[in-house]
Amino acid sequence: MTEQTDKILIVDDDPVILELMGTYIASFGFDHDTAGNGLEAVQKLKKDNFTIVFTDMIMPEMDGMLLLKHIRENYSKIGVIVITGYGHTFTYTDVIKAGASDFISKPFNADELEAKLNRLVRELNLVRQLERHSICDPLTDLYNRRYFNTKIVTEVQRADRQGYHIFLQLLDVDNLKGYNDEIGHLGGDELLKSVGRILRESIRENVDWAFRFGGDEFGVVFAQIELKQTVAVAKRILEKYNEKKFTGTGLSTGIACFIRSPDNSWEDDIADLIDRADKALYRAKNLGKNQMVLDEAYGNGTVAV
Repeated sequence: MTEQTDKILIVDDDPVILELMGTYIASFGFDHDTAGNGLEAVQKLKKDNFTIVFTDMIMPEMDGMLLLKHIRENYSKIGVIVITGYGHTFTYTDVIKAGASDFISKPFNADELEAKLNRLVRELNLVRQLERHSICDPLTDLYNRRYFNTKIVTEVQRADRQGYHIFLQLLDVDNLKGYNDEIGHLGGDELLKSVGRILRESIRENVDWAFRFGGDEFGVVFAQIELKQTVAVAKRILEKYNEKKFTGTGLSTGIACFIRSPDNSWEDDIADLIDRADKALYRAKNLGKNQMVLDEAYGNGTVAV
């Protein structure tokens, strides 16, 4: 997974302040954009990924307190620093209770601005690291089964609303135990790391999602794609794995398409998707391993690789 780069949005109706803050923030090494009021900021937040917002409080059309409320309701992970010359109107306590991360008064200097910005960046990075540890497998750097259980619900519901397919590919390393016995567990770990790299390199970032379910089991969720393209990517994954020549091992894989049944709950249909992909995977095992099999909905399901 790629690291997030901090981008800052500066919101103030005074062009002099916008230019001054932009100069400071650029000198601190951060990318940034500007908005002249809260309404303009709302539109920019929709179009770009910001991690921190500096906002004035007294602005026409939409003031800083309303903007802060909008950010807290819609972008909970964005840090907000309120910056204003009207300290008697909005106190530090007011803005912190409203959800701001910090407060700075005009006039300000570069050292104070940099110190508060760096403190917030450190806090946000710590939160990201904790979140990452909770949803990622530490060995392969893929998402874990816990995150899969959350992500699959989001993806199938979005696919149903927007009318596109979701495919699930389940993969299992053939004969990992034998490989560990012969090469050692460190060698087995390197094999699993290699599978993780192959999956990450083979899928579309932020469109498809790769997971380690545990042990030698992996999964990939493919979105906005048809069967032919899904099979092509799955074949590429198997080919890349076989090129690594992990002696005596292979990858068995099964693929199924999500089917929405109005009479079922989302949980039931997701369980059905996993079950069909799992059955296809074990047919691949029974047919000799190191191959791909599709859900029985596609005929006999075997696919030449």
